[in-house]
Amino acid sequence: MPGVLPAVGAAFFVSGISALVYQIAWQRILALHSGVGIYSIAMIVAAFMAGLGAGSHMGGVLSARVSRASALRIFAALELGIAAFGAASSWIYYDWLYVRAGWLYAPPWRAALLHLASFLIPTGLMGMSLPFLVRAMVGDVAGAGRTIGFLYGINMLGASAGAWLTPWVLIRYLGIRGAIGIAAAGNVSAGLAALALYAWLRPREANRYEPSVPSAGRTASSAPSASSPPRSLFLWIGLYASSGFCALALEIVWFRLIDVAVKSRAYTFGTVLAIYLLGAAAGSLAGAAVVHRIGRPRRAFLACQCLLLAYTGSVLLLLAYLPPRTRLYHWFFEYWRRYDGFSLGQNGDLLSLTRLYVLLPCLLYAVPTVLMGLSFPILQRAVQDDPRTAGHKVGVLQAANIAGCVAGSLLVGLVLLDRIGTLGTVRVLLAVGVAFAVMGIRDDGLRSRFGVLAAVLVLLGGAMPARQRFWARLHGHDGVAGGPVLVDEDATGVGALTLNPWHAGEWQLSCNGKGQGALPFFEGHTLLGAVPAILHGAPRDVAIIGLGTGGTAWAAACRPETASVTVYEIFGPQRRLLDRFRGLELYPPLEGFLRDPRVRIEVADGRNALDHSSRQFDLIEADPIFPDRAYSGNLYSVEFFSRCARKLKRGGFVCTWAPTVRIYASFHRAFPYVVGLENRSIVVGSNDPIPVEVEAWSARATSPAVVSYLGEELSQDVLKRVQKCKPLVRTGRRAVDVNHDLFPRDEFLTP
Repeated sequence: MPGVLPAVGAAFFVSGISALVYQIAWQRILALHSGVGIYSIAMIVAAFMAGLGAGSHMGGVLSARVSRASALRIFAALELGIAAFGAASSWIYYDWLYVRAGWLYAPPWRAALLHLASFLIPTGLMGMSLPFLVRAMVGDVAGAGRTIGFLYGINMLGASAGAWLTPWVLIRYLGIRGAIGIAAAGNVSAGLAALALYAWLRPREANRYEPSVPSAGRTASSAPSASSPPRSLFLWIGLYASSGFCALALEIVWFRLIDVAVKSRAYTFGTVLAIYLLGAAAGSLAGAAVVHRIGRPRRAFLACQCLLLAYTGSVLLLLAYLPPRTRLYHWFFEYWRRYDGFSLGQNGDLLSLTRLYVLLPCLLYAVPTVLMGLSFPILQRAVQDDPRTAGHKVGVLQAANIAGCVAGSLLVGLVLLDRIGTLGTVRVLLAVGVAFAVMGIRDDGLRSRFGVLAAVLVLLGGAMPARQRFWARLHGHDGVAGGPVLVDEDATGVGALTLNPWHAGEWQLSCNGKGQGALPFFEGHTLLGAVPAILHGAPRDVAIIGLGTGGTAWAAACRPETASVTVYEIFGPQRRLLDRFRGLELYPPLEGFLRDPRVRIEVADGRNALDHSSRQFDLIEADPIFPDRAYSGNLYSVEFFSRCARKLKRGGFVCTWAPTVRIYASFHRAFPYVVGLENRSIVVGSNDPIPVEVEAWSARATSPAVVSYLGEELSQDVLKRVQKCKPLVRTGRRAVDVNHDLFPRDEFLTP
């Protein structure tokens, strides 16, 4: 039936959309359990993919035991099962596992096991879908590669659409619960469509229909023999697992580069992921069209792996050594010097949008992702020799590929980036590429194209730039002009301290490309730290979420009554950069802060650390973060402020910056008593009445100990602010307009 494959492809396209909506939404929810740091995200991604791999293997085994018509019916049941779980998932993951059982997620090893267990059912069902669909759709060996490549490509195309739609449309307008609901509806539609096809085909004896793409030149007699030795399949399993390792490792590398280079926002991840998946889809669909012409699949597969790794290394060299004045590159070079970046979702500059979110991602990984997608139908061309085992082989191979992806996620995210950084990780991947080339040399000889590819990969590995040079480039410095650059990198990200080109004598701190503070300290940061400390009668124990350059935490420690200041900072390089800065310039406030025995800096997700801490505090505040930054909604939601309220001692304060009306309204929802400045640059909330004692506040601000600590000028600025503090009233905005964990409106710029 010629119309069957397109109809099934349409259903699988919708299923791909739903899968990416779930992945992004569930990752967002589970990050509340264990934090948004690299270790947590790596565990979540690995758990998600491990479930897919287990499901793919199981689906492959089971699909070989059923008829083609039954396989289509089972595919429909899988989609409906995913929909049922999806519809309940926000309640399971958030209302139950987070709100009621969040204590289970400490320590981290237990969080990893719980992530794996909670993902096993839905991702297992997702992983089973392709093997059963392949069993249903592949009717002859000659067209197997084309049919499977088409199905995989169309599903990836749907995934690309889902990656783009989730932040830009679904979460923005419907929130995370609403996005998940739409995804569940997509699975229902895919399942019902498959059931309708099954009902239509059943009277026609489904085992006789031939829905695969016509072989177009390849006959069944030219297909691989059914008696091919099993070790051939084992070889392909190893190759595809290695390919998966490289794919996930490169994905992490590319996203780190993009994060720094575009100075990312909440929309960035979904946007660049959509381009990544679009490239893979294009490669798979193109491969489906031409795979029947490939006479030596293993040579083609190995060439794809070598070429995509060589391309990646070449692009990194280009970024490191291209002259800064080169046309177009000069624009990026100047952009990378800025403190803050392009406001994706707010700024209407289409030229900048195109350069940052189309041109740059395409330059980095359009070619490699197309080659990744092309590899899949080539692989199927090599291994498929019996329609009855087509689903089984797809399942086993996908499981191997996903196992490689899991290994890549864990090894790169948890070990390599921390130990050898991004450039060192790329060198490791280039070495894997050399191994692929050596396999090709064994088949074709040293003088073949694989000999050339091996030499190119070795040369690229040796020519990789030093970490300092490369990351200085991506912060707008070429090592000659612009003054010294301090760079640090670990698993949590890339940090840099650079001289501000527009303000003489000022250093700016960048965390993954985005400005996070300055030296000397920004006045706004120091006021945010000092004012609530002055308003409180005796802030003995203080918690600060976010280090920046230390201005907020330093100022919050201005009272002699303060015994401890605990700073939670998710980004590891910051403390080391501040220590190194002391060797360049003497800045007494920073020197005093880093030597203060009362101050303890912990590398941790601040919200998560507070959740799992048994301590209570007199003062809790967050160093300011722009509300449209990724995951900023976790620090500006009603639920976050309410959790902070539960960590206060009697009479304790929570302080925040409230740059939007929604943040202010969300803060007011959590605290019955609020004081602060009318412009909401500083708002202070408490569970208990806050006495307005302007005279007492003024006396504290001008006390000898505070003046000695802050300095005369800053203490006078603090005095002016505390004298203007007064009780603040609610805005009167409707409850639906505030920020929630599952509807971070300000982060996603909801109208």
